[in-house]
Amino acid sequence: MKVVVTGAAGFIGSHLVDKLLSQGYTVTGIDNLSAGRLENLEETLGYESFKLVRADLLDPSAWSNEFRGAEIVFHLAANPEVRHSVREPLEHYHQNLTATMHVLEVARRHRVNTIVYASSSTVYGDPEQIPTPESHPLKPISIYGATKAAAESLLETYSRLYGIKTLILRYANIVGPRLRHGVIYDFIMKLLRDPARLEILGDGSQRKSYLHVSDAINATLAALDNLIVTGEYSETYNVGNEDWTTVREIAEHCCKSDGFRRGQIHIQAGYSRR
Repeated sequence: MKVVVTGAAGFIGSHLVDKLLSQGYTVTGIDNLSAGRLENLEETLGYESFKLVRADLLDPSAWSNEFRGAEIVFHLAANPEVRHSVREPLEHYHQNLTATMHVLEVARRHRVNTIVYASSSTVYGDPEQIPTPESHPLKPISIYGATKAAAESLLETYSRLYGIKTLILRYANIVGPRLRHGVIYDFIMKLLRDPARLEILGDGSQRKSYLHVSDAINATLAALDNLIVTGEYSETYNVGNEDWTTVREIAEHCCKSDGFRRGQIHIQAGYSRR
């Protein structure tokens, strides 16, 4: 079976490509390498069943033919930086929502059977319930979260209008090899610059749940199998863990790791959104 993975050189995307190839799929990856890294695919570039297309989703003419004959499109490409969405909301809108609209329309024209969409737990904003059920109201507090919520609505509408099966996966904080963003990565980068000081935003009480990327990939494919077996046209799942930890606890673990034992945590209670 031929499948397409957008964002194939990214953190989750590259692990998904590895898994799909190991299961015998023919995979076409699409990535503009703005956030993805070729080194994430160094073990797969030699596969005869893998093709990497370097293209931007905002230019469908550069990649639309790659959808021809594909049964499934895994749409993982996005700008994941929440702070970028605050600084450049319109640019973030295009990178995440306009790009998704292009993927949906090209998939419709090429009669792709199923789209698997990488959404985010940020669609909930500050959830009132943890663990958070899929039925929780969507109240994003960032442009990033808003683009993910809007994209979900587009997918569900395309499913109703055109019969495309859609699987929406709201990933929580996924961690593991090749990670290049998020609070843990940011803390390590800060400590590399100054091993004696680790500044954290807010009061440190913010709660986060983490899941290893291998578990996230297994959950993704299990959810896809379930969609196929049940015959449903649109399903949405949270992909995360039931436990959680605070940002301060994460900072303390980072400061206790080898090389950073002198690190002292400094609280920055507020920060500018401009």
